[in-house]
Amino acid sequence: MASQFTDDNFEAEVLKADNLSVVDFWAPWCGPCLALGPTIDALATEYEGRVNVGKVNVDENPNLSINYGVTSIPCVLFIKNGEVVDKQMGNAPKSAFDKKIQAHL
Repeated sequence: MASQFTDDNFEAEVLKADNLSVVDFWAPWCGPCLALGPTIDALATEYEGRVNVGKVNVDENPNLSINYGVTSIPCVLFIKNGEVVDKQMGNAPKSAFDKKIQAHL
């Protein structure tokens, strides 16, 4: 199951993490976001212990959306060493996420 990242825990859980983080910016009213949810959960299970995989609810954590320029959801950011190293806009097959993760491991 994917972690829940918030304005309060983002720095500790993502920016200061020793490994790659995959962060899904989503909202419960967003159809494509809900469709992407099972893929994000599958990635969290598959890469457990090697990659931080989690979600940011944009309605509950607006500061993160603003800080990262997220204007359209779903938006998945790949963050390593505190920097965004890749991005996936919109829904995509799991293989697309696997490819991006492998490129940054």
